[in-house]
Amino acid sequence: MNQSPEKVGIAFRERIAWLSLTAMVLAYSVYFALAARAIQQGAGTGELIGLLAAVLVVQILVVIAASIAIAICSGREARAPADERDRAIARRGAAAAYFVLMIGMIMVGCVMPFRDKGWTVINAALFALVVAEVVRYATIVTSYRRGWHG
Repeated sequence: MNQSPEKVGIAFRERIAWLSLTAMVLAYSVYFALAARAIQQGAGTGELIGLLAAVLVVQILVVIAASIAIAICSGREARAPADERDRAIARRGAAAAYFVLMIGMIMVGCVMPFRDKGWTVINAALFALVVAEVVRYATIVTSYRRGWHG
């Protein structure tokens, strides 16, 4: 049974949040797995920057292409401005992510410099950013799924 998103009640902004969440989890799972192996094998800075750049470019291209496809399939809904519920859900996601990001940045900026260096600190900072964004998108998705109204 293949139903369009409108028939199953998935809002445009929820679909975009699902896309962003999925792309981020997949892209950075690949990056962190490959980076860990590369670091163990003694990869240099250029190789790690290249790996990160490749993952970022692929993620960006996938998100752009899929967002365009979702927007085309969504029609008028994609062009509609965010309503109060959408803005409230976005604020809720940002608020949740902020606390995660602050904890991560305190660890990276205040704790890790005394015991770690180089790509360990860089990847920890990137990981904190990714976790915060995952929390943001997961909060948005669950808020839409649960019918959160503020």
